[in-house]
Amino acid sequence: MAEPIDFYFDFSSPYGYAASGRIDAIAARHGRDVRWRPILLGAVFKVTGGQPLVAVPMKGDYSRRDFARTARLMGLPFTMPPTFPFASVPHARAFYWIEGQDASKARMFARGVYQLIFGEGRDVTAADLARIAGQLGYDADDLAKGMADPAIKDRLKAEVDTAIARGVFGSPFIFIDDEPFWGSDRLDQIDRWLETGGW
Repeated sequence: MAEPIDFYFDFSSPYGYAASGRIDAIAARHGRDVRWRPILLGAVFKVTGGQPLVAVPMKGDYSRRDFARTARLMGLPFTMPPTFPFASVPHARAFYWIEGQDASKARMFARGVYQLIFGEGRDVTAADLARIAGQLGYDADDLAKGMADPAIKDRLKAEVDTAIARGVFGSPFIFIDDEPFWGSDRLDQIDRWLETGGW
């Protein structure tokens, strides 16, 4: 069986949110699974010298417009949260703790978090993370302990380090086997690559 597609994203990435709405369906059409892998763009930017698009003159104004336009194209609701960009460490740690119990529930968790952040335009709190996890059957205290577990902290750090070593410099960043694709605007290319076996 073919290896899963790796879907790297940061919870603070509007383009990651856009890609999250289509990546599983595209993969399923071609008999592939997707491995969701949240990372931290702040750590990536320390290596690349990058910064959030909204902080770049001229690109910032454009990107704000494009975030909403891209979400509309994907059929997703979009509202910018009051705080942006934001640190997504707790979101990613919660994801990896849940993934340790059930990868499919971790994916549902990620979708729920993205829906609050960019679908409803909310600053997501620890209570929100616990509520979403609770809807999936996880106890809030267990989640909090899991997020504070050194093994989960190490897992997130390892995921970020692995992403950087693979050349991930933005979100979303998708690998089909060893072929990299950057950006939600590459989803049609990804679909075609899977259909044809590449070019």
